[in-house]
Amino acid sequence: MEKETLIQKAYEIAAERYAAVGVDVEAALAKLQNISLSLHCWQTDDVTGFESGGELTGGIQTTGNYPGKARNIEEVRQDILKAASYIPGTHRLSLHEIYGDFGGQFVDRDQVEPKHFESWMQWAGENGMKLDFNSTSFSHPKSGNLTLANPDKGIRDFWIEHTKRCRAIAEEMGKRQGNPCVMNFWVHDGSKDITVNRMKYRALLKESLDSIFAEEYPHMRDCVESKVFGIGLESYTVGSNDFYIAYAATRNKIVTLDTGHFHPTESVADKLSSLLLYIPEVMLHVSRPVRWDSDHVTIMNDETLDLCKEIVRCDALDRVHIGLDYFDASINRIGAYVIGSRATQKCLLQALLEPLDRLREYEASDRLFERLALLEEAKSLPWNAVWDMFCLKNNVPVGEDFIPEIEKYEAEVTSKR
Repeated sequence: MEKETLIQKAYEIAAERYAAVGVDVEAALAKLQNISLSLHCWQTDDVTGFESGGELTGGIQTTGNYPGKARNIEEVRQDILKAASYIPGTHRLSLHEIYGDFGGQFVDRDQVEPKHFESWMQWAGENGMKLDFNSTSFSHPKSGNLTLANPDKGIRDFWIEHTKRCRAIAEEMGKRQGNPCVMNFWVHDGSKDITVNRMKYRALLKESLDSIFAEEYPHMRDCVESKVFGIGLESYTVGSNDFYIAYAATRNKIVTLDTGHFHPTESVADKLSSLLLYIPEVMLHVSRPVRWDSDHVTIMNDETLDLCKEIVRCDALDRVHIGLDYFDASINRIGAYVIGSRATQKCLLQALLEPLDRLREYEASDRLFERLALLEEAKSLPWNAVWDMFCLKNNVPVGEDFIPEIEKYEAEVTSKR
């Protein structure tokens, strides 16, 4: 029997099985089709960018040296399109400022303009891909341990100007694509050892942010992202989770939750329902922390599944932006894109297929045995047959069929770099 026929038959059986617990698989697939992940451009080249090619600083690091990383803007774009061809649905691309098209010239970060991303906007339009954006505070002579929280006004003003210009770039991207560009803001500011000036640095950061966000833009959205610590900045982070939640709630900004930026025992999923009561939207950076924020490739684990289920349970698909944020240089980089993206989508599908109405009916009537029993049984419902159909409908490889395709691309393209 042909593979497509087997997929169709399995899907029909799965649809009947889900219907028995009150779930409409066609409706779930329609919702999944409309969810666009924001793919992170920095998986292609280990967060190098096109500015200087120097080593990473600012408390982050990439591990591994797998051959074939993208070396220029053309190869980054080529790899992104190749990865996207194996991911069902239509997705976005998140750019860091250091990935501008600088034409071989050095453009310092307080001088960057929308024109340096003109070719990206054209390329994205030609390929049906909308853009998101990120300011870049690390890997620069003026970054040090403190940027926007630096007591040196000259350094602080440099980064204020940089971030203001990034917002202007995001505004132009949003205007051009007819859809808001989501701009994420993260700085690494912190201290390796004990500080006796916690309040001072946070007051400086608050002052800097207020200056940056003074101008309102209609075609972009601002996100603020916290972190627990960075390598070399272990004892104190200026932009903590508490700081940014308070800032976002009082300034009507989006909070970014990076799944690697919290203590290992914290549930990022549990934060959504609280945040969504007080702020307009949430941005997710989905990665896989191992012991610390090591940015491993996202997989279909309990943490990612719980996060996706909570989005659906909060009825917040239109209020939660989902981006990927990892940079694994130890394996094939295109493969890393595809694994992480498809894993996130698999978790979203399982969340959309959860028999939520019946579960809530049990809970409302205090039938707690029934609730727990159905939660357990739902884990083994045939979601994978629905996933296979989703891939088939989107004309991307079903199951593990993308593996030889990526191996072929490596043999013909990336291995020759």
